[in-house]
Parts: sequence; C-alpha cells; structure tokens
Amino acid sequence: MKGLVYGGPGVRTWTEIPDPVIQEPRDAVIQVDAVTICGTDLHILGGDVPEVPAGRVLGHEAVGTVVETGSGVTGLTAGDRVLASCISACGICRFCREGGYGQCLGGGGWILGHLVDGVQSEYARIPFADLSTYKLPEQVSDEAAVLLADILPTSYEVGVLNGRVQPGDTVVVVGAGPIGLAAVVTARLYSPAHIVVVDKAASRLQAAKMFGADTTVLAGADDPLTTVRALTGGLGADVVMEAVGTPQTFELCTALVRAGGHIANIGVHGKPATLHLEDLWIRNITITTGLVDTCSTPKLLGMLVAGQLDLGHMVTHRFGLDEFTEAYDVFADPIRTGALKVVLSR
Repeated sequence: MKGLVYGGPGVRTWTEIPDPVIQEPRDAVIQVDAVTICGTDLHILGGDVPEVPAGRVLGHEAVGTVVETGSGVTGLTAGDRVLASCISACGICRFCREGGYGQCLGGGGWILGHLVDGVQSEYARIPFADLSTYKLPEQVSDEAAVLLADILPTSYEVGVLNGRVQPGDTVVVVGAGPIGLAAVVTARLYSPAHIVVVDKAASRLQAAKMFGADTTVLAGADDPLTTVRALTGGLGADVVMEAVGTPQTFELCTALVRAGGHIANIGVHGKPATLHLEDLWIRNITITTGLVDTCSTPKLLGMLVAGQLDLGHMVTHRFGLDEFTEAYDVFADPIRTGALKVVLSR
C-alpha cells in the first residue's frame, strides 16, 4: 500500500510502505476512506516536533472501515464505519480515568503520526481501538465526520472550555485557520456578545464571517488592539484564543486580554515566546495551554447529528488519496489557494 512518509524537515513522499498489521490485542486495522491534513503536520514538516523521526507515516485525522481487530477488541467488528480520533487512550491509567486522554500514560495520547505511524495512508493501525474510535451513524458524511477527529474537539476543549467563554463575553480568536474557525463555531454555543477574528489572509477572514464572527481584523492593515478596545470600552477581551502558534501571535493575545481575562493557547509552538510577566503579573490574567483530550467528541458528534453544528463550508478542497503531494501544496499556502480544510477520499 501507499502512505505519506516524513523524510525529515521539509521532506514528504507518497510512497510504498508495508501494510499495517495487528501488533497488540487492542489494535484494529482500518481501511482509510477519508483523511485530512492538519496544521500540526505542517509544524512537523517545519521541524517543530523533533520527536517525529524520518520514516514516520504522518496524519491523525481519518474516517475508515474496520477490516481487522485484535483479540482484545470487543466493541468493533469488520465492516464498522468509524471515526479514528487524533488521541488514543489506554483507558486505565490515572489520566485516562480522569478523562485526560491526551496525557495517557499507558501508551496513548497523541501518538498517531507522531510516535507511531499515522493515518495518511491507504490502511492504518489504530491502537486501543475500542476507546480511540467512534462508530458513525449513516447520516453523518465522511467529510463532516473527519472534522471531529481533531479540529472541533481541540478548539472546543482547549479554546472554549479552557478559556471559560461565558454568555455576553467578548471573545477574540487570533488565527482564522481551521482551528480558529472551529473555535468561532463552538464559542457561539455560549452566546458571546462579540467574536472578533484576527488574521493576515482576507479569504480566511471572509470565512470567519461565514462561520459567525461579528468583527474581523486584517493583521498588518488594521490595529487589533484599537478594534478590541473600541468594542469593550477600553477594557480588552474577556477571552483571547491563540490559534496560530508563533511568538508574535501569542504576545498579541497578551495585549488584547482584559484584566482578569483568559488567554487560551491552542496553537502548536515550535519556538519560545516571551511571557511579559512584568506587565501581566498585576492584571490577574489566566493563561491555559493544552493538548486535546477528545473527551467531548461524543457530545460534538451528537450536536452534528442534530444539526447544531454547521460545518458545510469548512472543506474547501477535495482530492483523491493518491493526490497527497498536491493536497499538501494547497493546504500549506492558504493565502494563495484560499484553503481551509482539505479532504482526501478513496
């Protein structure tokens, strides 16, 4: 079969690789029916995640069909259509028992496309399959379901819940990529008074408006601080979410938040960012970071089935599985291509 193999910083190849096999009793093997590319994959290719070795198959977001299960898998059978979560969970360690699956001590956490081969391939091995997959109802399309593998639970848990968005809040999202847009969608569930989105790409700001942003700010042309202060009587935002992963965007978040407000860092950072404690210590600021646990995935799937989450415009580009090279080129250059989420299907 073929898979997308990381060859070191800046190097990726769609090439022949060995078929996956059951290695542990709790494994399953799936046929990958739909898969997407994450901003984290771009960070890996940029050398920001040194734990990923050359030769690793990338990817952690897929929908597939079960073709084989290990002897320890009890909830899945061949032919089941499933969402493969970006987070794997042993289910028995301290963190898993508390719902903190992202910090699993039993061999799980974020391992797909990171510490073990991922799902950007024709078939994939899914460890801890009973707890790391979700059976999908017929009315949910592959394209909609694959967005639940990572971006929606990440934005909801690490952004909205960690940021403690409340009704009437002014919320700022810095970065209008897929994670930032998913943060807009899920923040709206809490009835904030204003959602402001900051980005340097006009096409992504247009998408932010489509997904529910009230105000957009084109970075480099407009001043985010002036906009936010005008909306809040000079106070600053109640909640600011960092959805890019650069020192500059993190430091912008610290300037936009009000005294007593929350900064929820969602972005993946590959370089140090300065924390200006000399300014922040006196302002009662709460800063949270986090890796998604995906404990919210069943709830989000239920809302998707009920029509409470509108994801119809998130996927902008579609490819066949053998078009990974082109798909990466498009996804990595959103200012030129207008790409939000790309989906590759069998």
